[in-house]
Amino acid sequence: MGEHESGQVATSAAEIYEEFFIPALFIDWPAHVLAAADVGPGDDVLDIACGTGILARHAVLMVGSSGSVTGVDINEGMLAVARKNNPHITWQLGAAESLPFDPKSFDRVVSQFGLMFFLDPAQAISEMCRVIRPGGKISVAVWTSLEDTPGYATMAEILKELFGPEVARSLEAPYSLGNTQRLRTLFHDAGVNDVTIETIPGKACFDSIESWIYTDIKGWTLAEVIDDDSYERLRKEAPKKLSQFVLADGSVEFDAPAHIVTVAA
Repeated sequence: MGEHESGQVATSAAEIYEEFFIPALFIDWPAHVLAAADVGPGDDVLDIACGTGILARHAVLMVGSSGSVTGVDINEGMLAVARKNNPHITWQLGAAESLPFDPKSFDRVVSQFGLMFFLDPAQAISEMCRVIRPGGKISVAVWTSLEDTPGYATMAEILKELFGPEVARSLEAPYSLGNTQRLRTLFHDAGVNDVTIETIPGKACFDSIESWIYTDIKGWTLAEVIDDDSYERLRKEAPKKLSQFVLADGSVEFDAPAHIVTVAA
């Protein structure tokens, strides 16, 4: 997996990610992920690939003073933003494939839109199973296929036309686990056969095409790839094809469904 497909961003991009990507794409999903994991008061929760911490921040409200929430991520830039937003949650640097925790440390293990980027997803799932306590639950969200997400399917086509397939793969990578059979096979390879997969509809919402382009480029891995001239070229060319997703008030909206995989320990 190349650097533009791994979801790793610089600190400056992580700040933009938190400010723009979270409300546009991720704000509605913590409720679904935490409900699937049955997170409640007193639970010790681990959020894997926590990013800037949106899922962990919702979880801490549910576990109360008798529970705990720990967020782990491989990206220090993301963690820096997470710590700034909530210094009371435990934020820890670490890889999903080798979690820095003892066996049976958590009641609930959750992960929101990170599994697609792990270097070894099956090993990461095995690690989730290692750190979960008996009777606990694991809940993992991944996007469905790119074809189910028309706005990003179109944006990927534009990037491919303007800058080539390698750049386009940065937006294609998040949808690599959209096929449910592939998803089940991945968990099977990790030694987990009893999984529940629920597909939930969702929406991506941006204030405008300009905001959408800015967020995708400046708040993602492409911030290090597309220079100012290329960015201006994209701003000029993209609206011609993206206008189909613009509403009457100038905002942007398109379908962005996801699968939630649940495993009972």
